[in-house]
Amino acid sequence: MAGYVARRGPMVFSSLGKWAYNLSGFNQYGLHRDDCLYENEDVKEAIRRLPRKVYDERNYRIMRALHLSMTKTILPKDQWTKYEDDVKYLEPYLQEVIKEREEREEWNKNH
Repeated sequence: MAGYVARRGPMVFSSLGKWAYNLSGFNQYGLHRDDCLYENEDVKEAIRRLPRKVYDERNYRIMRALHLSMTKTILPKDQWTKYEDDVKYLEPYLQEVIKEREEREEWNKNH
């Protein structure tokens, strides 16, 4: 994954998409979209493959969000994750894991 630059924000910007993003609420805790994915086997493997720095940043955001949730507070609005700045840091790793799993399933099916 060396040299990969994570895509910033959704491919298509729309007022409806931005409204739905802000309505979801995770941005008020400073979380990114990829921090909130359901952790199935593919996502767990993609997380395991993250570079240490990105992995630590993810854990920090999650721990901060848990603390904020327990104290029933949110971040100041200027610290919320913005729709345009949401980094899809897990996306390339997840796509790679899914592709490998599908190839493995295809191989097992044919051999």
